[in-house]
Amino acid sequence: MRLLAVFAIAGLIFAGVWLDYRSQMAQVGSGGRGALSTETSPVASTDPASELSGYRADLGHLPDAPLLGFVEIPEGPFLMGSDPGIDTLAYDVERWSAGQPQGTVDVPAFFISRNEVTVAQFGAFVRATGHAADPQALAGPPLHPASFVSWPDALAYCRWLEGLLRQSPATPPELRALFADGWHVTLPTEAQWEKAARGDDGRIFPWGNQLRRDRANFATGTPAPVGELACPECPYGLSDMSGNVWEWTRSPWQPYPYDEADDREGLEGDALWVMRGGSFSDPVRNVRAAIRGAAGPDVRREFIGFRVVITRD
Repeated sequence: MRLLAVFAIAGLIFAGVWLDYRSQMAQVGSGGRGALSTETSPVASTDPASELSGYRADLGHLPDAPLLGFVEIPEGPFLMGSDPGIDTLAYDVERWSAGQPQGTVDVPAFFISRNEVTVAQFGAFVRATGHAADPQALAGPPLHPASFVSWPDALAYCRWLEGLLRQSPATPPELRALFADGWHVTLPTEAQWEKAARGDDGRIFPWGNQLRRDRANFATGTPAPVGELACPECPYGLSDMSGNVWEWTRSPWQPYPYDEADDREGLEGDALWVMRGGSFSDPVRNVRAAIRGAAGPDVRREFIGFRVVITRD
């Protein structure tokens, strides 16, 4: 009941994710073949994205750009959560505490991918490893965001990408130095994601406080190629932090105030993992920078994807 109550507060879209997850897990447990089946179709031996212009086929189709498309987010504090006096669309689960709408969180420096992980990038991982991905995750156009990706799928991709970048002589020296110093590729924490999305000024959307339909793909019913909608006003120049697909984080669902030290507590039960950013199918309320969603780790849906970070923690 606690979990269902969380979703009822956050909005019907989250309740739908959780309830559908429970019903499909029941199918799997009784021998049925729901959408969460881990069976996989044969992996093609050829790479359909091998000729993508502007991307490195030798580095998992990462962008042929400085730092392979990773952007540094500087260390320092930012405002996390929502003040309903400023953001009238805020949900209660975004409030820091009963007496304080927002809290200040100090985040060490990290690097985050400018774009969501693409079908081409996820496909390179599946072909290299034989990972049992949902075939629907590989069915979209190469530059669309990868979706139908579970939380373990996303972490497995992170481990593979780190190994590739550590071993390849083509990895930029700056990234090689980070790995030599103990940094690694993983999913962002909830705090890392929110700071990257909104900067340090508590803005409602990544581009500012006013709604703009030309800065995010939402309420359209279909995903768009990553980076198709530029966001020059976004604090770090990242794309699709609002809309396109929800993005997994490595933070378990917990009520605010946020404390990263608690991120590994109480996960022995029915842990849910935080998703951020909203999707192409969501209304404006669900694409604000402070929006919080959550789903069970094995959920795979057309509106859930991810992006990655390089971080020391």
